[in-house]
Amino acid sequence: MSDTSESTGDAGADEGGDADAPADSDAAAVDAEEVRHVADLARVRLADDEVETFAAQFGDILEYFEALDEVPETDREEELVNVMRPDEVEEGLSQEEALSNAEETEDGYFVGPKVS
Repeated sequence: MSDTSESTGDAGADEGGDADAPADSDAAAVDAEEVRHVADLARVRLADDEVETFAAQFGDILEYFEALDEVPETDREEELVNVMRPDEVEEGLSQEEALSNAEETEDGYFVGPKVS
């Protein structure tokens, strides 16, 4: 327990310095506490340097999602249509034809290994 609280305090101090240095969006900032929370949920143990790395990576991912908000919406001129062909009814196999290649049958059914 003490290992986690000590490293959270250290990472939080580093995080505060990093948040002031770059001029990135505050909404995309991910702190060490959030990274550790996600790691706990995933049952993954992270070293302090990994927490910092993941915090930066999570921040980058969130920035990519924010960039999607800037993509303009476009009007669709054409209506979406189903591009699949219509079903065609075809003659199926008879029971004898279906069972003809089976290794083992019983009373007109396939016999397979027992599963328990």
